[in-house]
Amino acid sequence: MEKRLIKKDALAGIAKKMADKFLVWAPVKKEDNVLFEPLQKNAEPNFAYLNSKNAPKNVFFPHTETMMKYTRTPKGMVFSTEENKAAESVLFGVRPCDAHSFVLLDKLFDQEKYKDGYYITKRQNTTVISLACVKPPYASCFCTSVDGEPVSSDGADILITDIGSDCLVEFITPKGEKLASYFGDAKADAAADAKKNEIAAKAKEAIKSKIPAHEIKPILDKNFDNPFWNTIYGKCLACGTCTYMCPTCHCFDISDEVKGSDGVRLRSWDSCMFPMFTKETSGHNPRTSQKERWRQRAMHKFKYYVDMFNCIACVGCGRCVMSCPVNIDIRKIVEDISKL
Repeated sequence: MEKRLIKKDALAGIAKKMADKFLVWAPVKKEDNVLFEPLQKNAEPNFAYLNSKNAPKNVFFPHTETMMKYTRTPKGMVFSTEENKAAESVLFGVRPCDAHSFVLLDKLFDQEKYKDGYYITKRQNTTVISLACVKPPYASCFCTSVDGEPVSSDGADILITDIGSDCLVEFITPKGEKLASYFGDAKADAAADAKKNEIAAKAKEAIKSKIPAHEIKPILDKNFDNPFWNTIYGKCLACGTCTYMCPTCHCFDISDEVKGSDGVRLRSWDSCMFPMFTKETSGHNPRTSQKERWRQRAMHKFKYYVDMFNCIACVGCGRCVMSCPVNIDIRKIVEDISKL
């Protein structure tokens, strides 16, 4: 693996230089939030953030995307697919928990049997540059409980670690190596590696929030009808904030919009927290209250995804903890399940 050193203050310039050739998604400060957005010419990327308000999954799985267009003609319907039109992109500066989420989403959207061309095309056309977490984390961060680490290359093509006045740049994949020319030619030495390892160990120790995420799967296997589920949903507003902020939630709806002879099929984010999500055409809804919806959310993260892919569908970013308007905390729910 090739490794190089760059000055820390060179990061913004590198991102802007890449934006001359690629569509670059980068963290940008908007009022009190840091959001991942396409980097505009006069915008300044913010690489000093702890984590972004929005999870950058929308780069591969947009809030709303066009799946196909169609036109009714005298000779019949004419269809055009949109899945192979993704621009060559760079996702610059994502935190390791978000890069980890891409690996989890890959398992769903890019299976051996079922493949989502819309997601896969964007994923293949995008180079992910991850920025290691070396500062004291949010109190809500718990990545180390769900197979993550603050300094991890999982899901990244390039990993950048702040080791002081310099940054250590590691080119993880061939896709990342293609961008090596943007990072100068200063080779990293053993001292840089040692410094990174020291910083990584301290960053891992700084994650104080721990949950028994791996211990609850056998408990969930046997407790679908446990009275416990009556205790967690009472104050839920069904706003969907937890799912929209989550890096791994992937519920969606598909709709057709037609005007005259032209139509478009759209895929848009949805949420298992919404009452309408499971309502059937007959009018029946198998999840009649937030009790069933919250049970589904917990089961999906810590049981169903484990059953299907042998991994937990949570990266410990803490966004749902920080953003829930009524302070429902997934960490406490997991702790309570572990005591059933």
